Amino acid sequence: MDVQVGDVLEMKKPHPCGCNLFLVTRVGMDFKIRCQKCGHLVMVPRLKVERNIKRIHREPQP
Repeated sequence: MDVQVGDVLEMKKPHPCGCNLFLVTRVGMDFKIRCQKCGHLVMVPRLKVERNIKRIHREPQP
């Protein structure tokens, strides 16, 4: 799966605050993602993130 830094991931399950949108800040064996509502940073293994992605929102590049 092609996930890049700066992408916004819409996940299947929401964060406890109720938001299911996360900004990707680091990519590697683990993803560092930031909740778009409360700003909480979470480090999650790549496999778990890739299984739970519903949609990837990407900025159009000029």
